Amino acid sequence: MSATRACALSELEQDTPLRVELDGVPICVVKDSAGEVHAIGDTCTHGNISLSEGFVEDDTVECWAHGSRFSLRTGQPLNLPAYEPVPVYAVAIDGDDVLIDPTVTKSAA
Repeated sequence: MSATRACALSELEQDTPLRVELDGVPICVVKDSAGEVHAIGDTCTHGNISLSEGFVEDDTVECWAHGSRFSLRTGQPLNLPAYEPVPVYAVAIDGDDVLIDPTVTKSAA
């Protein structure tokens, strides 16, 4: 599998998560306050909650239901109740296209 178009870069609003689904994989795509685009698994590891419905601050996304924050760079939870990381996907930008390969995850740092 190779990278697939997830959305247009112009569709992304700063600090506003967007949920996309690629090959059945739900992904939360975020353009952070620095303009960097991130892609992480969209499901909170504490509960079956969509992270794209959460809140973005700097390079984190917060689950609206229980308050766990996840690093957009590593997928690691930064506070309880979540303790398992979410997958993080490599993002490529080609013109106005945001490309993500939902089968390849980046290793957590």
